[in-house]
Amino acid sequence: MNTEVLWNNFLDKIKERISPLSYDTWFKDTKLHSIDNGLATIIVPMGLHKKHLEENYLDDIEEVFNAITGTNFSFTFKLENELDNKEACNIDNLSTETVGVPFQSSVLANLNDKYTFDNFMVGDSNRFAFTAARAVAEKPGKAYNPLFLYGNSGLGKTHLMHAIGNYIIENSNKKVLYVSSEQFVNDYIYAVRNNEKNNFEKIDLFKSKYRNVDVLIIDDIQFLGSATKGQEEFFHTFNELHDSNKQIIIASDRSVDDLKMLEDRLRTRFNWGLTANITPPDFELRVSIIKKKISHQESAKDIPIEVIEYIANINDSDVRQLEGAITRVFAYALMMNKGIVTLDIAVEALKDRVSEKSVFKNDVHRIQRIVCEYFKIDIEELKGKKKSKDVNYPRQIAIYLCRELTNESFPKMGTYFGGRDHSTIISAYQKIKKDLKTNNQLQTVISELKNRI
Repeated sequence: MNTEVLWNNFLDKIKERISPLSYDTWFKDTKLHSIDNGLATIIVPMGLHKKHLEENYLDDIEEVFNAITGTNFSFTFKLENELDNKEACNIDNLSTETVGVPFQSSVLANLNDKYTFDNFMVGDSNRFAFTAARAVAEKPGKAYNPLFLYGNSGLGKTHLMHAIGNYIIENSNKKVLYVSSEQFVNDYIYAVRNNEKNNFEKIDLFKSKYRNVDVLIIDDIQFLGSATKGQEEFFHTFNELHDSNKQIIIASDRSVDDLKMLEDRLRTRFNWGLTANITPPDFELRVSIIKKKISHQESAKDIPIEVIEYIANINDSDVRQLEGAITRVFAYALMMNKGIVTLDIAVEALKDRVSEKSVFKNDVHRIQRIVCEYFKIDIEELKGKKKSKDVNYPRQIAIYLCRELTNESFPKMGTYFGGRDHSTIISAYQKIKKDLKTNNQLQTVISELKNRI
């Protein structure tokens, strides 16, 4: 395709996006001079055009031009008198060797396309990290750069990183690369060791792979600590990308300040952007994860809620542990009880996983459910604003039992009861506690509920 034809096609598309005045002022007199190694050189009439196009229209130019060509380009704006003799030679035809880097795909970017934002289970323990990841995916290089995710293994860091990459690939023409820090070091070692004397082809290929991207995602950065040369190369790669407003996403099993094995200059740069911690999922999120994981099972609707709660209670560290427990329960039920999952089957299947610190403990959610069943009210009513006696009194009893049978604080309990103020929770607790001294019927109710719990 002739450069003139290509640029005219581009101008027709950009004209649809901006006002006629803006088009006539900034685009009408521009020309596509050349394309070479992924760089498109645009001729502009005045120096003012260079600055204004770079600062105000570069994103639009990249999006429209790359959509037309099916490739990713960088852009430079020059006056005609700035072109040297070599550049002045018109390139009339675009070949497949010179049109830049093809669109990325999940496979080429080393991404697992099964990891998306849609199937990431969000709870209080990961909501901040999820929100930050979405912001980065929607505006890579602009929202938070770098984005540093940290937390123990199995909490969803890798899922979020893949989700970011998959979202960007699906919604833009940007080049994405996901690797572990180990792969980064291995690639660097290979480039150095296989570099022939006075020939830097392997090094150049390495730099091209990691620096000619729009989004670089590095997992398990803590393993970079044992590679001194790898740290140095990553330092230079980081600087190159960051200075070019390319997005960097990093994950670790510990916080930036705890990465003592890394050089100070790296840790300083990791703190330039946003750090987000992912903690172990709380009970409510664990229950949601289990329901999601078993939803494909034909018998899922027949599994008692107490089984789900039991699994959630004794597996409180990470998602992988939950997945293993679910698999074990279903396998045990298939072998020992014709596939029927009951609480007794779950207890037997997971008995070796129950330790002194991991027991089927009483928790707010379970207490709320049992109180609701006893008084025949809905859980939504218990958490709602309704103050009629038939709802308010059971709510006060539930609050009392939660305080007596769990370690939750009054402010925390308030969040479980419709976001009530801690003073309201304290008042409810004290009322039931006072009534118990003289109300024999209430004593019987509390005793029966405790037995059920």
